[in-house]
Amino acid sequence: MPTPTIDDEPIDSHGAAGLYHAAVDELERRYGGADDGPLLDTGELAPPLGLFLVARVDTHLAGCVGVRSIGDPGEHLGEVKRLWVRPDLRRVGVAAALMDEVVERARSLGYRRLYLETGPAQPEALAFYAKIGWSSVDEFPPGAFTHHEAHRFTFAL
Repeated sequence: MPTPTIDDEPIDSHGAAGLYHAAVDELERRYGGADDGPLLDTGELAPPLGLFLVARVDTHLAGCVGVRSIGDPGEHLGEVKRLWVRPDLRRVGVAAALMDEVVERARSLGYRRLYLETGPAQPEALAFYAKIGWSSVDEFPPGAFTHHEAHRFTFAL
């Protein structure tokens, strides 16, 4: 298994932006162009409330994941966005390493609970989130957008 290095990177850096757009591209291919584009401002994935992590294997881009604040700010809830790993590095631990790191970084930002959603065209993601200990939930917090066909998960920090 390759051991990734994982670092915070500004969402507008070349590497982070490239990974982010690769994630969006895959979503568009799987869902026929359906994306939360206007509902996700990439600025939300930046400090002080957000973060964007980039994984590299042997200094090469490998994957990414971000967190943004959702719901009532006083509740300290975050949403995981754009977990993506290069296809040739899937199922070797890069995604798990990214998720472990994003949980730790979100905790250090003061988040108490994280949410994420994935869709029916991503069965491998559905199995992955359940495998790493995320719990299925019916709804996101009030005021947070969620797609009506999405499968939703949460994780207490």
